[in-house]
Amino acid sequence: MKTKTAIQTTEDTEYTEAMRRRFLVSVCSVCSVVSLLSSSLATADEPIVFKTASATGENAAETGRKAATELKAAFGGAAPKAVLVMDSFEDVEAKKAMLGGVASVLPKEILFGGASYGGFTQRGSVNDDGVVLVGIGGDGVAVEAALAENMGAAGLTMEKDLEKLTAALNRAGERLAKQLPLDRGALMLLISDAHSPKNQLLLDGVQKAAGRKLPITGGSVNKNAGQNWVYFRGAAHTDSAIALLLTGPFKVTQTGRQAKTNEAVIETAREGSASLLKSAPAKPFAVLAFNCGGRKGKLKRLEDELEAIQASVGKDLPLFGTYCAGEYGPADIAESKGDCTPCGRGWHVMFTVLAK
Repeated sequence: MKTKTAIQTTEDTEYTEAMRRRFLVSVCSVCSVVSLLSSSLATADEPIVFKTASATGENAAETGRKAATELKAAFGGAAPKAVLVMDSFEDVEAKKAMLGGVASVLPKEILFGGASYGGFTQRGSVNDDGVVLVGIGGDGVAVEAALAENMGAAGLTMEKDLEKLTAALNRAGERLAKQLPLDRGALMLLISDAHSPKNQLLLDGVQKAAGRKLPITGGSVNKNAGQNWVYFRGAAHTDSAIALLLTGPFKVTQTGRQAKTNEAVIETAREGSASLLKSAPAKPFAVLAFNCGGRKGKLKRLEDELEAIQASVGKDLPLFGTYCAGEYGPADIAESKGDCTPCGRGWHVMFTVLAK
């Protein structure tokens, strides 16, 4: 546990020097995994569709409805199989109203996600009182969902309850993963009420069932009191975690970058996304960026990180980003030395490119 805690307290000056050394690394800076689904379930010719939408406004229900309407229009006559909903409204009443607004347009059974500190799409950044959506659809992808409720971690701290907390989150992670067809998995999206560094304890349980090679990304929900909500099939839960398992004939490439200053946040966003896109083994069709609320807090201008990513990936590729209280994916290469194993970390942006 000392290693995990140290990641949270690294001095900015130490990180800046590590960042300069890291930029000399190229080939080992990303992790690529080829994941193919049996042709009886999907073929390479069948489409995989990722579409995004966002909205802001003080009226949470109307904001949710507006974002969902935009997403539905983006899918045209098709329908998403799952929608990840990440919002930054203040209290649970507003969050439930937002979910109700989304569910007035899209079936609540396909709505998953949680509370965040904001996010971004190609259309711009979202700060407070907003919602960011990504819809997943097409005949070329299947989505399985799982929920682990009542994890037993609420009220426990790393300082006073480490043994009990470790056991509770390990069990919850294993219970969550065992609900899914892991042998077919191409990518897991993990959203949890377990902020960094607790997120590693949950991931340890997930990986006990899923193994350490399955690509995993996602984030921990807002850790502020009264805002730590996870969404599963349109309902809000605390002390819980959800997982979406995506299967299909697509390839996954991942990388993580850590930063704690304004300049470093911007540069790692640019360099990390650029190296990832360059290493994609096929044509990218979506970029996911599970980012840290701490990184967001270091920005002098919120839009600078998004613009740095757009400078690398362009403005046409579907892009979904959300600011979390802990992130899942490969650790920064200054720590991992090219190890692709997904980790639970803080102060990171975890990039995932999907390609086929």
